[in-house]
Amino acid sequence: MRNRYYSLKSFSYFCFHQNKNNNMTEELELIRDEAEDKMEKAVRHLEYELSHLRAGRANPLLLDGITVDYYGTMTPLAQVSNINTPDARNIIIQPWEKNMLGVIEKAILAANIGMTPMNNGEVIRINVPPLTEERRHQLVKQVKQEGETAKISIRTGRKWFLDELKTLLKEGLPEDEEKTGDRLIQELTDKHINRVDKIMEIKEKEIMTV
Repeated sequence: MRNRYYSLKSFSYFCFHQNKNNNMTEELELIRDEAEDKMEKAVRHLEYELSHLRAGRANPLLLDGITVDYYGTMTPLAQVSNINTPDARNIIIQPWEKNMLGVIEKAILAANIGMTPMNNGEVIRINVPPLTEERRHQLVKQVKQEGETAKISIRTGRKWFLDELKTLLKEGLPEDEEKTGDRLIQELTDKHINRVDKIMEIKEKEIMTV
């Protein structure tokens, strides 16, 4: 009877710690997912910022962020007009309502995007001039700066994960789970850093292509 009591006690003890370890594993997965989300946001922000860098070709994204007064409400340009690029040097803006031509023209001038809109009474045309060699090198430098900012954010996500991992270890996370966490976060960090390098490489090539 005594042996049976100790067997049950040992089994209960085992189940308690087994459940605790399972919960810790779930917590490890949660902080891993959150760290990955932080890194993904850094990469997406980099893509967004680089999409607005003029690479010498017409791109509707050059007008992204410009808003116009549409009956008293500041509205994104893309929601009051059709924007297209018939060729590599021109952006054509066709307002849904003709009386918006002047409003759109003023908004583009106020945005100071470095290009002058031409209003012919039907559409607004923006000519995208080719980049000078000096300007290309300036843009490449800006790409590198944006890329480094993204990498710092990714490493910050890694540090956040490791800090959380230390807390879990103090709360009873098994050491082998800690080692797994170290491996997982390094893989995530390398993966996102490589993505940043690839995005930068593509953008730099785009800018330097005449």
